Amino acid sequence: MTQRREIANIDLHLVRVLHTVITERSVSRAALRLQSTQPMVSAQLKRLRELTGDALLVRSGAGLAPTDAALAMLEPAARLLREAETLFAPQQRAGRFEPARSALTYRIAASDYLDPMFLPGVVQRLKAAAPLAQIEFHPLSAEFDYRRKLAAGDIDLVVGNWLQPPEELHLGRLIDDEVVCLAAADHPAARNPRSWTVERYLQCEHVAPIALHAGAPGVIDQHLATQGLKRNIAVRAAHFGLIPMMVARSRLLLTTGRLFCSRYADALDLRILRCPVPFPPMSYYMLWHERSHAAPPLRWLREQMREVARDLAGSRP
Repeated sequence: MTQRREIANIDLHLVRVLHTVITERSVSRAALRLQSTQPMVSAQLKRLRELTGDALLVRSGAGLAPTDAALAMLEPAARLLREAETLFAPQQRAGRFEPARSALTYRIAASDYLDPMFLPGVVQRLKAAAPLAQIEFHPLSAEFDYRRKLAAGDIDLVVGNWLQPPEELHLGRLIDDEVVCLAAADHPAARNPRSWTVERYLQCEHVAPIALHAGAPGVIDQHLATQGLKRNIAVRAAHFGLIPMMVARSRLLLTTGRLFCSRYADALDLRILRCPVPFPPMSYYMLWHERSHAAPPLRWLREQMREVARDLAGSRP
C-alpha cells in the first residue's frame, strides 16, 4: 500500500527531471535544459533518490556518472515521456497533426559533413510551419550511440551516410552527391590536373574525419579497401567544418561530396578536382526506429527533411 501511495505522488515532471539529470550527468546543465534552477533540480533529485532508493548520480573524477540503476531507468523514462506526449496531443488522438499548433521538441542527430546549408534549411522550414516547436541537433560522433538512443526515444531521427545502414532501422534517402577532392589552389594536383592519377591521389597527404566507430574506417576508406587501395591519411579531425581551412593552408587533400566542397571553394580559394578513383555517389540517409514510424508528428518531420533535400538538390552548383 505504501508503494502505491509513493507512485501516486510521482508526477510526469519528476520523470522528466529523472531523464534529464541522467542524460546530462549534471544538475546545472539539467536545470538549464529544464528551464529551472539548480536548487530546485537538486531538491527534485533528492526526492528521486528517496523514491528509488538509489544514488542515481555519483562522483566520478571531476564530474558525475550515473549508477547502473539510473542507466536501467533511462529507457523506461524516455518511453513514458514519449507516450505522454502522444496521449495528451489532441490532434494525435484524432489521427491528425497540426504543425502550427504543435509545441513538440524534435531531436535530430546529424553528421557535420552534410552540405552546410542542410540543417539551416531544416530550421527555416520547421520554424516557418511549426513556430511553437523546439529543435535539438545532436552531433553524430563516435561517442554517440545513435542506435540505442533511437530505440530509447532519446532522439527522433539520424542523418548521415553509410555504405551499409543498420538493417533494424527504417531508412529514407535524402541526397545523392558526387565524390570529389578539395585542394588548395596551389596544390600540385590543381596546377597539373593531367597528371592526376590514382597513384598520385593515394600518395598525397589526406585529411579525414574521425570515424563514427573506433577502429572502423569511414565510407571513403571502406570503398578504397574494397578496391584493394589505401590512401595516406596525415590528419584526422573531429570537426569537419574546420577541414576546408586546413586544406586551404596546407597540401592536404579532402575527399567528400561536391555539395560540401562547393560551399567553401570560392571563399577560401580552393579547387574542386575530380577524384581519380571511381566512387559510387555519396548517399545521405535519414534513419528512424519502428517506435516512431507511424507517429504523425514524426512522419511530418521526415517529409520536411525530404523537402529540404529536394530544394538543395535542385539548387546544387
